[in-house]
Amino acid sequence: MSRVSKPYEIVERALELSTTDGLVVIADEHSSANLRWAGNALTTNGVTRGRTLTVIATVDGAKGTASGVVSRSAVTADDLEPLVRAAEAAARGAGPAEDAQPLVSGVPASPDFTDAPAETGSEVFADFAPALGDAFARARSGGRELYGFANHELTSTYLGTSTGLRLRHDQPTGTLELNAKSPDRTRSAWAGRATRDFKDVDPAALDAELARRLGWAERRIELPAGRYETLLPPTAVADLLIYQLWSSAARDAVEGRTVFSEPGGGTRLGETLAPLPLTLRSDPHAPGLESAPFVIAHASDDSASVFDNGLPLAPTDWVRDGKLERLTTTRHTAALTGLPLAPSIDNLVLDGGGERSLEEMVAATTGRALLLTCLWYIREVDPATLLLTGLTRDGVYLVEDGEVVGEVNNFRFNESPVDLLSRASEAGRTEKTLPREWGDWFTRAAMPALRVPDFNMSSVSQGV
Repeated sequence: MSRVSKPYEIVERALELSTTDGLVVIADEHSSANLRWAGNALTTNGVTRGRTLTVIATVDGAKGTASGVVSRSAVTADDLEPLVRAAEAAARGAGPAEDAQPLVSGVPASPDFTDAPAETGSEVFADFAPALGDAFARARSGGRELYGFANHELTSTYLGTSTGLRLRHDQPTGTLELNAKSPDRTRSAWAGRATRDFKDVDPAALDAELARRLGWAERRIELPAGRYETLLPPTAVADLLIYQLWSSAARDAVEGRTVFSEPGGGTRLGETLAPLPLTLRSDPHAPGLESAPFVIAHASDDSASVFDNGLPLAPTDWVRDGKLERLTTTRHTAALTGLPLAPSIDNLVLDGGGERSLEEMVAATTGRALLLTCLWYIREVDPATLLLTGLTRDGVYLVEDGEVVGEVNNFRFNESPVDLLSRASEAGRTEKTLPREWGDWFTRAAMPALRVPDFNMSSVSQGV
């Protein structure tokens, strides 16, 4: 075998080795760089490189087309033939795939398909690291301690198929989580940011935000469980609506298993979910949230199909002006349900038309309300209503007549994001945000803060 090492060469060689009716090869070239810190001092940093190769073989039979999927890490040229043969054996041993479709064809090749993979490294922190050091100094002088980490990943994906597709996408993903604590550890505040390159992250501004929150926490107020007017910051809104998106498979809705099922049969498409003019959408070309413009599926489920690899993606409104507009479909589930094709896209934006920042929404509050920092440990309770439960974390603050007057205890909540949209009385200005709970899986989000008149704090929690 000729020696091959470049990603596109590995894809091409794997395709040459194919003896089945169809083959899809996905080469993911990963690189990452990270910083960690504790007690106002850097503790570790590192850079990693890696490769994952996924081979999807298809075999046509009298009863239908079967598929076999095998993925392996650190693949070299010598590993290629055994990997292809393993995928082919898996396909020959499998029954017909329910989601079988002709492999995608006719998509123009990416002009950079044969270029070297993009890579990240410590240089991504060239401006951020010194600014973080300055934040450490300010925190020390202000009597607080900073903990956290910054991570930047860059994945170059090369997709080739036996039907002639040659596509490539470079995906940068950056996350920053910063936690400030009082020296006695009785007060804690969190802030997070999502970024493509760390050039738009300001450690000084984040430290100032956390210092203000620690100041609010100097006064402690105990509140009972109950329903409270609540200001959900963009990060909390993102965590709730990402779960809603993950729960919006059209097939599940048609079969009566989700909150988007119509009682008696059918779906709730076209139904008004929110009185506010809210639009929930995904767009692979959304500025600052760019994601793959074609389907990249390493496995099949009700929201993705390996047969759809390479299918072009277009801007999609899931909710438009408050009405349910689309549910996620593959080519198979679109044909099965009779609904429009709407594959999943790796970003999510909620537009509400509001102009107020979260701070301005706080100032406009009359009476009493709660201001959350973030949510965590979110779990599904009832798929039929999409009832979720979870905990508040790192600061719940009491607002009275437009001013934060102290920190209150944490709560467990029980809420459905679909129901919340129907009750939200105000949406603020949409801004990029980092989901706290789902940030390991979904980082490209832009959300407004939401005001909910009666958010259900179901019980008091001792969580921090």
